Amino acid sequence: MANYTDTIEMNASQLAMELEYRYGAHNYKPMPVVLERGLGVHVWDVEGKQYLDFLSAYSAVSQGHCHPKIVDAMIAQAQKLTLTSRAFYNDKLGECEKFLCEYFGFDKVLMMNSGVEGGETALKLTRKWAYKVKGIEPNKAKTIYASGNFWGRTLAAISASTDPSSTNDYGPFLPGFEIIPFDDLEALENAFESDANIAGFMVEPIQGEAGVVVPKEGYLKGVRELCTKYNVLFIADEVQTGIGRTGKRLACDWEGVKPDILVLGKALSGGVMPVSAALADDEVMLTIAPGEHGSTYGGNPLACAVTIAALQVVIDENLADNAEKMGQLFRSRMSDLQKQCSLIEVVRGKGLLNAIVINDTEDSPTAMNLCYKMMEKGLLCKPTHGNKIRFAPPLVINEKQMNEACDIIEQVFLENA
Repeated sequence: MANYTDTIEMNASQLAMELEYRYGAHNYKPMPVVLERGLGVHVWDVEGKQYLDFLSAYSAVSQGHCHPKIVDAMIAQAQKLTLTSRAFYNDKLGECEKFLCEYFGFDKVLMMNSGVEGGETALKLTRKWAYKVKGIEPNKAKTIYASGNFWGRTLAAISASTDPSSTNDYGPFLPGFEIIPFDDLEALENAFESDANIAGFMVEPIQGEAGVVVPKEGYLKGVRELCTKYNVLFIADEVQTGIGRTGKRLACDWEGVKPDILVLGKALSGGVMPVSAALADDEVMLTIAPGEHGSTYGGNPLACAVTIAALQVVIDENLADNAEKMGQLFRSRMSDLQKQCSLIEVVRGKGLLNAIVINDTEDSPTAMNLCYKMMEKGLLCKPTHGNKIRFAPPLVINEKQMNEACDIIEQVFLENA
């Protein structure tokens, strides 16, 4: 990295990266592209080069960058009232809560900001329910998580993690967390049978950060049945998979199951601002009394106006249906490419949450090098867990744009096989 004193000779991208490196914490390692503008499926860097965005801010920008209806709703509300805290009522929160509950089918919602706050809220609800409803002895409640999970970077979230990069040098971890294999109903039932203090099982319907790991058909239905049988809360982490991403309203809808607690975030605001939510029925949600949980910004009127607009876009533009159609096109083309290219080990996904597993080790630079090559040709994506490349464009992508993206991916893979 160049010295800051040399910035007079740098281009705009180099200057922006140097400033981040010099003045920001080094807790991220971004792709070397400096983005300045976005619209729909495209973003532009500070030099004016256009790219297809195939990461969508980890599925937060599902409605496309700067969707005019969402931006208009944000501007209109920002000119009236942005924040009251929850010390007072505001005229948008109840309207938004009603919209969320009716759309997703729950009695109550608790709005927060980030996805990890949604997960923390689900955990706190689970523990309250464990003591007030299930009757577990104080301070004995446990929650189970699937190996390979990712739901954030707080101490609670990493206490549930099996990823060394999340956990190294952060201990001691929170008690009451147990890990079982993902997509393993037998292991789940064994855990439930062996410990009556288990209050909840939190799981991603498709594991995103682990590399878009799709469970066997029937897994979610089995989770629902076991949680009901053993009186354990089924917590669905749909921060990344929800809101049309997988080709349905929720990924849980593919198997027709309803979790006891639903955690949402990311696309809940269309990428315009941080918004998250935990939804549950009264038996769970009303275990928390005034003063026992909350957030200064949670449920602020600006977020509420944006959330309603963002979800209305998903509904009005049939984005879940488009995700299913475009996802099938993507996987079909990648499966054809796999037959020609030994670099591709697996193509997997659902809707517009997809991944290619590279035929190399997790420690190899192959996947990252391929992402650099695609970036040079105008497509942005990023590896996860070393040898898996995640492809998750905005749900507004059309057939022409998808084929253009697949052409770039095909060219890069065949040139580097």
